[in-house]
Amino acid sequence: MAIILHRPRERSTGSISQRNILVQQWTRSIWITTNVLSCDDGAMLNAKNYTEEYKTSNGLKESSQTQVVGIKFLLLTCINTFQYSYLLPQVPPFLSSSRVDSILATQSAAVLMDRMESSEALRNKCAACFRQFNRMEHLVEHMRTSFHSVHEPMCGICNKHCRSFESLREHLIGPLPKQECKNIFNVQGCRFCLAIFDSPNARRFHQERCQLSSGLNARLANLSLRDNGTIDLTSARDPQVVALACKMVGGGSDGSLDLCGRICIVDENEHIVFQAYVKPPIPVTNYRYETTGIRPEYLRDAIPLRQVQRKIQDFLCNGEPMWKIRPRNGRARILVGHGLDQDLDRLQVEYPAIMRRDTAKYPPLMKTSKLSNSLKYLTQAYLGYDIQTGIQDPYEDCVATMRLYMRMKSQTHRREDYPLASDPQNRNNFASWRQSELESMTPEELLAISRSDYYCWCLDA
Repeated sequence: MAIILHRPRERSTGSISQRNILVQQWTRSIWITTNVLSCDDGAMLNAKNYTEEYKTSNGLKESSQTQVVGIKFLLLTCINTFQYSYLLPQVPPFLSSSRVDSILATQSAAVLMDRMESSEALRNKCAACFRQFNRMEHLVEHMRTSFHSVHEPMCGICNKHCRSFESLREHLIGPLPKQECKNIFNVQGCRFCLAIFDSPNARRFHQERCQLSSGLNARLANLSLRDNGTIDLTSARDPQVVALACKMVGGGSDGSLDLCGRICIVDENEHIVFQAYVKPPIPVTNYRYETTGIRPEYLRDAIPLRQVQRKIQDFLCNGEPMWKIRPRNGRARILVGHGLDQDLDRLQVEYPAIMRRDTAKYPPLMKTSKLSNSLKYLTQAYLGYDIQTGIQDPYEDCVATMRLYMRMKSQTHRREDYPLASDPQNRNNFASWRQSELESMTPEELLAISRSDYYCWCLDA
C-alpha cells in the first residue's frame, strides 16, 4: 500500500497563514500514516529517544510540542524515506503558535499521543513471532490461526519462533536479517543445524560433527547385497524405521510417464535392506540413462512390479493388517522418503499417512512460500554435502532422507501430554465462546495453550 503525503505548497516560513497550512498538512499526513502503517518497537523507541534529545538540547519542558517532534521523526522512520526531512528543522518555530495547540487538541492528535505513550508497554505483542496488533482481539485471532508451539524452529538468541528452518535462516543470515542475531550467529552459530553455542570453540567442535560425508564407505560395504531381490535383515534385527527411494524411467509415446525402474530400502544404520531393478508393466521408451544409469539389459530379467509391490507391502506392514496400523506401539514400520506420494503411487503400494515421514512435506523443512525443497538442497544445507551429481543412486537418496529424519527426530522440545491442535483435548483452546477469556490472557499465556498443527518428528523418539 502506498501512502502519499501532500507536500506543502510553500516551503518558506514567512507568514503565519503559511505556517498554519504547513502544520495542518503535517498533522493530516501523520494521522493517515500512523493509522494505516503498523510501526514496530524500534521506530517507536527511536521516536521517543529523539523527543527526549530534542527536549534536552533545547531546554524545553514536557509538552505537546516535544511530542510532535518525536511523532514527525517517527513518521519519517515509518515511511523509510527522508524526502520530507527539510521540514524537520522548521518545526520549532511553528510549535509556538496558538494554531498548533488547537490542532493538537483534535481527535487525530489525541490518537497519536496515545500511541506514543503506549509504545513502552509493547501491548498485544505475540510472544512467539513478535508481531504486534492494535487490538487484543486481533492477537487472539492470530494465535487461533498461526498454531505457534514449542515444536517450531526457534532462534537461540532472541527466542523468536519461525514457521520453518528457512525462515529461521533468513532471520539469522538472510538478505535482511536481525542485525543483533546475525552478529552473534556469525561467531557462535552452526550453519547446518542453526544452533547457538556458548563459545566459538564449542561451535567449531560441533560443526565438524554436524557436517556429514556422502556415505560412500557404507555404500561399498553393501555391494554384496546389491540387486538380489530379497529382503535382508541380517544387519539390523526388525528395523522400526526404513527409508525408501526409487528411480524412474520413462514410458508412453513421449517417454514422459514415470515408471519405477529401480528401488532401494535402507534401515536406520544405513544398511541396505532391499534393492532391485523393477520391470515395469508397460514398455519403457526412455531409460533416462544420464540420471538413472539404467540400461535395457538391466530390466530384461528384472523382478516384475507386482512381485516387488507384494514384498514391500508385507515388509512395511510387518504382519499387521492395514486397517489395524496405528502410529505407536504397533509392529508396522515408519517409512521415510522424499516425495513418498509419487514413489508409492508408481509402486502401487498403499500405506497409511500416519506412518510416513516425507521430507518434501514436513513443514520445518519447506520453503517460506510453503513449497517443497529439493532433496539435493536439503542435503547440502542441513547435512553439508552434495548428492545427485551425475548418475543418481537410490541408495544415496535413502541415506540422505534417513539422516534428515534422524536429525529432525533428535531435536529436544518440551514434552506435552497432547501436542497436536487436532487432539480432542485441545479443540476448545481457542474456541469462539472463550473470546472474552482469551482476550484477558497475556501473550505468554496464549502461547502456552497453543499447539502445533503438524506432527513433529521428535515425538517418534
